[in-house]
Amino acid sequence: MRKHWIDNLRWVTVLLVLFYHVIYFYNNKGVFGGIGGFGDGPQYQDVIMYILYPWFMPILFILAGISARYALEKHSTKEWFKARTRKLLVPGTIGLFVFHWMVGYFNTVVASREGVFDGVPGVVKYFIMAFSGIGPLWFVQVLWLLCLVLLLVRVLDKNDKFWNWCGKAGIVPIILMGILFWAGEQTLIRNPRPESLDGLLNLYKPLFYLIPFLMGYFVFSHDEVQEKLSKVWAPLLICAAISGIILIATTFGQDNTSPEYLGSPLNCLYGWLMCLAMMAWFKAKFDYTGKFAGYMTKSSFGIYIVHYLVIAAVGYTLKVHTNLPPAAMYAILTVAVFTLSPLLYETIRRIPVVKWCVLGE
Repeated sequence: MRKHWIDNLRWVTVLLVLFYHVIYFYNNKGVFGGIGGFGDGPQYQDVIMYILYPWFMPILFILAGISARYALEKHSTKEWFKARTRKLLVPGTIGLFVFHWMVGYFNTVVASREGVFDGVPGVVKYFIMAFSGIGPLWFVQVLWLLCLVLLLVRVLDKNDKFWNWCGKAGIVPIILMGILFWAGEQTLIRNPRPESLDGLLNLYKPLFYLIPFLMGYFVFSHDEVQEKLSKVWAPLLICAAISGIILIATTFGQDNTSPEYLGSPLNCLYGWLMCLAMMAWFKAKFDYTGKFAGYMTKSSFGIYIVHYLVIAAVGYTLKVHTNLPPAAMYAILTVAVFTLSPLLYETIRRIPVVKWCVLGE
């Protein structure tokens, strides 16, 4: 039987990612990327980043780990990894040159206006734009890498002894697994060296995301664990909310993506409790489907893949080429990303070859 709560939590989280990127694109907190905010004063709308960033990507890796376990129970390892490569690695590599170079154009347009690319051959510019257009594709690239690691892990636990042992975990041990969440954040480089790969490691965070991915596979794929969580969804949500309020009240204004911020005990506590609370809540209250939920279950991945072009193109145009007030820019960009992204996805998935390159379909 399909677990609709997992599908629902996944596509709801994807929609939250879209909204996060609207806020992120105009943030003034020093977060890498985007186009910058509206002055140096407080932008209270940026609180959305503090609410979402600590948990929404970790929970996607947890769900991916759960789904990997279920898929490998129905398919051979070879079939599963072949499908994962098509769905993840193809969009994360070939898709850059077919589609995401357009995102890269907006990422490099400022440098072009400042004359950085003067005299650079067009072909070289194209490759630069392609690689700078990775954007949210870091997620599929890291996920493919973790799937590769999982193949080795499965060899080490070929008889499922560790998996069966993890299924016996109670609520208290599950909450204490937040220590592993904290330990993962400590793998970030606190003082990244300029012009090195340190910043790239901190951006991709493969060692950190390996932890929730394997937790999903070994722990949260058990029906018993899911049932235990669902029974305490309300206390978990309340505790997560309290920790989040304290975190935001004491840190608002800081770069919430810096290694120091991410590795702080309070950020890790909030992030982990939110992961548990969201899974518990959706298991308890949203384990059903309908027409819209069914559509989003099938389409959310593709919408995620293409949405940042809308963010970059519309967001850049509004900020650079209009004199609209900030509130209008946020409103227009929000409407654009939630309407144009599905339209763009529906268009691409109907184009042979292109849909394979961009969506892995």
